[in-house]
This record gives sequence, C-alpha cells and structure tokens, in this order.
Amino acid sequence: MDLRPSSRPRDRRSGPVPSRTAWLLTADGERVSAAYDVAGVGADPGLAIVVAHGFTGGWRRPDSRAIATELAASGAVVSFDARGHGRSSGRTTLGDAEVLDLDAAVAWARWLGAEKVVTVGFSMGGSVVLRHAALAARGDRSAPDAVVSVSAAGFWFYRGTAPMRLLHRAVESPVGRAILRHGFDTHVTDQAWEEPYPLSPSESAAMVPPVPLLVVHGTEDTYFPLEHAATIVRHAREGAASRGVPDRTDEWVEEGFAHAESGASPELVSRIGAWARAAVRHDAVTAEGTDAVQDARPGGGE
Repeated sequence: MDLRPSSRPRDRRSGPVPSRTAWLLTADGERVSAAYDVAGVGADPGLAIVVAHGFTGGWRRPDSRAIATELAASGAVVSFDARGHGRSSGRTTLGDAEVLDLDAAVAWARWLGAEKVVTVGFSMGGSVVLRHAALAARGDRSAPDAVVSVSAAGFWFYRGTAPMRLLHRAVESPVGRAILRHGFDTHVTDQAWEEPYPLSPSESAAMVPPVPLLVVHGTEDTYFPLEHAATIVRHAREGAASRGVPDRTDEWVEEGFAHAESGASPELVSRIGAWARAAVRHDAVTAEGTDAVQDARPGGGE
C-alpha cells in the first residue's frame, strides 16, 4: 500500500487512454480488467512489458497510466487490475493468488503477438512477478523472458516499519478492510494465510535464474528497507550458483527513490524500459549483450 502523493509534477498528464481494453479470465475463474498500449515509435515491435501494480493500485491510476506511457517507448505494455482491485472480481490475497492474474495478462500479451515478454512489478506486484517467474515452467508461453521487481518485500509478514504495521492492522481487521474497500477500491480477503505459506519473494528469486532479473529499490523507501532488495538479490545469485546456471541478476539502488509507482520518476521508468529491451535481445547472453544491459544501469556505458 502506498498512500504517498505522486513524485510527478502536478500538471503532468497521466498519458493517453490505452489502445484497447479487455476482460481476462484467470485459471481459478476471476475476471481481470486489463489494458493494452501499443509500442511507441522506435520501440521493439516484438516486446511486451506486463506491469503488475502495488497494493491498492490499478491500471487506471494516474501513476500507472504514466508508467505505461513511458514504458511504451520500449515495447507494447499490458497492465491490469489485480483481483480485488479496481474493476476486477474477487478479493486480493496480498501476493498469493495474484500470480494467476499475471499469468492471464502474460498469456494475453502473447496472444496479441508478443515474441518476448518482460514482467515488471511494483511493491506487491514486485513480489508477484518473482513468484510467477519461479512457478512458470521453463519454455512455457506463460513464462517471462525477463523480470523486473521494484520496491518489493524480500520476505513475508514484515512489520518493521510504521507503514507496514498500519497495513497489517488494516488487512487483519473488519474495519480496516472496510476502509480499504470504500476508500481505496480494494477488496481484501478475510482468510488468513495458513501453512505451508506461499513461496516467499526471496525463495522465488532463487528459482528465477537463468532468466534475467533486475531488482530496483530506493534509499528512501519507508515501507521496505534496503535489506529486502539485498535478500532478493542474494537468493537469486545463490540460486544460480547452486543450480549451475548463468546469473543475470542486476541490482539498482536508487538514491532518493521512495516507494513503488508513486515514487518512480519518468527517468527511472525509462531506464527500466531500456533494461527490459536490452535483456531480451537475442545477444543478451553474450558479452555484447551484457554491455547493452549495462548501458541501461545508472551511470552505465561510456
């Protein structure tokens, strides 16, 4: 949950309406509202970037529309309302069953003609893209070709910051869920998680390699401290080493960046798009391709 005001200028328009919208059906029967933005001039025509929003977000939110517009400079963009959010059916499970929503969005991107798909998630969505990549079968059309996790938790049940303590109080009480429902258009399940718990973001990260992974976190994140990003990156690299596969994990620690969509500057989103485009090029696993991804990093290139 991010209740911060946007870091974008107030007079900045949230971008044009999407090229098309659709209702997607998940494997467990939920109806997910989704939007598609065509790739911009000069973008990779075979690339689709599928964006998973944070808790209380949705594809119609101004920050989400601005992010989709900026990412369209790199490829087509699919965004959606996760279950329990916006116009989608069901109740949010806070990162568990949402992998099925993302799976449906990736399938739609493939159906629309995408040859390569990069999933980009913010906060809760950052956990979802990791879990989705870990659970997807290699070679399956629902599997992403690269993953970007922004402002994600590294582990579950974190209460170490005031915003996260507030979030737990909200989702665990009837009054809090009512406030989220009426004030934020977010319907939260009243069913607590039971053991065995869903695969955690860090555990999932260990299963992502050799798929390229970018982990982005801000120094001013008041929800999840930098230890969360460090945990995700460490598990990804250890997972690659233990399975003997290439480690294509990048980490960006962004000075002054706060949290998720509301804190993401246009410049940061543009760099994420450039990384996604470079990561899925056919030569990305070569030395030349590695240099291309390096150019998208802060200070990358000559």
